[in-house]
Amino acid sequence: MSCTCFIVPQDVLEKLAKDRSLSKELRKASANASRISVEIRKLRNQAVALTSAATLDGAPLVKLAAAPMVTVYDCKHSQTLPGTPVPKPGSSTDSTAKRTFKETTSVADFYKKVFKRNSIDNAGMTMMSSIHFGVKYNNAMWNGSQMLYGDGDAAIFIDFTNGNDVIGHELTHGVTQHSLQLTYSNDAGGLNESLSDCFGSMFRQWEAKQDVTHADWLIGHDIMGPTAKAKGYTCLRNMANPADPHCLAPQPTRYSQITPGMDPHYSSGPPNLAFCVACTTLGGKSWEKIGQIWYRGLTGFGPSPNMKMKDFADRTRKLASQMYSGTPAVATAVDKGWKQVGL
Repeated sequence: MSCTCFIVPQDVLEKLAKDRSLSKELRKASANASRISVEIRKLRNQAVALTSAATLDGAPLVKLAAAPMVTVYDCKHSQTLPGTPVPKPGSSTDSTAKRTFKETTSVADFYKKVFKRNSIDNAGMTMMSSIHFGVKYNNAMWNGSQMLYGDGDAAIFIDFTNGNDVIGHELTHGVTQHSLQLTYSNDAGGLNESLSDCFGSMFRQWEAKQDVTHADWLIGHDIMGPTAKAKGYTCLRNMANPADPHCLAPQPTRYSQITPGMDPHYSSGPPNLAFCVACTTLGGKSWEKIGQIWYRGLTGFGPSPNMKMKDFADRTRKLASQMYSGTPAVATAVDKGWKQVGL
């Protein structure tokens, strides 16, 4: 069940590390981030395997708390996790700590108020974050039990906690770990990344009280540094136009363009577009109807580690008809989204 689950794809870091138009220091920062990411991935693989084993064993879900505790730790630019506890992070003088606490608490509120979910595992699990991880670390990730955030190199990327969609995206990997348990390869891998993009974008829109026409549908817009912007990059991904050349990691737009072994950060393009088209076709707010369907598809049927995109598409079609039988426009919008990407 191999899974990277970083916000920045591995190949993007490798490409930046070889980009001679960047300074030696910036190339080194991306190369270091790439190497460290490989090792952190091993930690997450073990955590995901443990979650899967517990599910197979039939371990009962015990309610840990009525609402999750949100904690923040400071790595102080080391690679030691979790780091030093930040006392009262909500009022910390460290803007990264304060922002991490605020946005993580907001993600918990989003899942509770919109989907009636109690934390990542739906049982009140503590939502723990480690900030200032590494030196100029160019990534953020869910490692299977907690979040970690790099500060970025201040050129290609800035502090990863600046992206509320990044925080929502990565924490949703935890939700997937505790529900559908998708693997990180082939169709399931693309779905895994897409679900995180969908809920990360919904969270960003929910915080801004945006309807689908006012949302920009960009992922990672707020973590782009001045050098990236000077090169014409506006985001990591664009859900409304996955092939957008202004994305640092443009994606295919059709299911037929997905190739065996493709990195899930790229194969997530078609289901991302399907979700966006469904939302914009129906109108209104993404989390009110289409988001409810996607959430039920994610959490309502138990683990399905190797799920195919076609199966998820058909599941959401069926859910749309069942959940909103009196509003046929919902099912029409979902169907249109999947048909646009060849599913």
